[in-house]
Formats: sequence, structure tokens, C-alpha cells
Amino acid sequence: MLQIDLKRFNFLLLNIGKNIMTKKYLIFGATGSVGSNLAEQLKKSNHDVHLVGRNEIEIKKISEKLDCTFTVVDVLEEKFVEKVKNDINEVKGIAYCVGSIDLKPIRMINEQDLNKCMKLNLYSAIEAIKGYQESLKKNKGSIVLFSTVAAQRGFTNHTIIASAKAAVEGLTVSLAAEFAPNIRVNCIAPSLSKSKIAEPMLKNVAVAEGIAKAHPLKRLGEGKDSAALAKFLITEESSWVTGQIIAVDGGRSRLS
Repeated sequence: MLQIDLKRFNFLLLNIGKNIMTKKYLIFGATGSVGSNLAEQLKKSNHDVHLVGRNEIEIKKISEKLDCTFTVVDVLEEKFVEKVKNDINEVKGIAYCVGSIDLKPIRMINEQDLNKCMKLNLYSAIEAIKGYQESLKKNKGSIVLFSTVAAQRGFTNHTIIASAKAAVEGLTVSLAAEFAPNIRVNCIAPSLSKSKIAEPMLKNVAVAEGIAKAHPLKRLGEGKDSAALAKFLITEESSWVTGQIIAVDGGRSRLS
């Protein structure tokens, strides 16, 4: 006769039910400095998260540490949203923590450079939002996007990334108007922070020190700096905030 471990069976039922009923915060770019810090901060505040990233080894490591679900996918892939939705349908917030640092003088820029940067930073963000629009509306959800200080300040060789992120800022205010009063949309504009994508620039100590000194607070940012604001904006703590572009930049956009 088949014996059933009732304690184990009840535990599985409870967690299956929890996974179905719990509305999670969806974090794209979850293996990056900001995304991983945001996931950790949300979990510490007893919120549930679903991670999305392209590096399977890294995202599994983070998911095991935080005890959360995940999807391995590259946002540059066609129909990437469908793959994510196979794992999670109901969400109460999206943080699109995907970004790039594309630095070239305009004479060296080609159409492929522009298309890839716009796809990564803007078009895929739009696809993610479209895919979960109805769920976000039903759950009175929130969207957090990411720009850069370079969208408002002029920096040499930033034509590609500044253009793409300026478009993200335009998307933010447009969607905040379109989705009100059901979905809030806000954007964070960081300055250069310590991260994997910034490593090529910051591995030179003299360069890193020079960039840090260009900020009134005299240091480079860290992932936790932007993640702390993202946590506020994506949760109900910021229930009366929408359509905002907020700088996390050590004062660089206003004071230097």
C-alpha cells in the first residue's frame, strides 16, 4: 500500500497555493548590481520576487540565496516576454533594471549600435510592460524604469546611451499619464555606479578616482543606492508618486 507523508504533502500544497496566489514583483536584469540588490531588499521586507536574467548560473545562485523563482531569458530575444509569462502571470510591480554603457564618438556610431541599444533599453522595456499591462492594472501595480544622468547632462561620447535613456524618460511620463490612476510609472536616473558593466571603466584606479571626484559627494554609487529608491517606488510606500524622473547621482546632475 502506498504510504503518503502527510506533513510533506501539506507543505507542497501550501507552497503550490502560495505560488499561484502571491502576486510578485518582477525584476528584469536581476543579476546586475541594482537588480540583485533590489531583490534582496524586497525579500528582507517580506515581499516576494521573480527574477529574470540571461546568465543561468548567476540567477540560480541569487534565487537559491533569496528562495525565489526565476526565468532565464535574454531581453534581446524575440518573444522573450512569452517565456517569462510561462513562469509567472500575475505581478504587482515591474522593475526593468536592464542597462548598458555604450560610449562612442558620433563619427564611429552605426545603425546597428543604435538599434541594439534602443532594443535593450527601450523596446524590450515596452514589450515587458505590454505583456503585463492587464495584470498591473488589475493589481494597481507599479513600474520602475532606469535612465541615466547623461540623459539630462551633456557628456562626451554618450550619444548612443543618452539618446536611448532620454527615450526611456519620455516613455515614463507618457505611460504615467496613460496608465493613471491604475498603474504608477517612475524612473530612476543614476550616475556611474560600481557594477559589472562599469568594470572596464573603473578598473583603472586613476580613472575611477577622477570620476568619483566629479560628484559632489565624492564617491561612486553602488547598486544598493538605486535599489533603495527602486524598492520605495515599486511598493505601496510610494502610492502617491508617479511620472517622476528621480536622480540617484551623488549630486552630479544639480550641483556640479
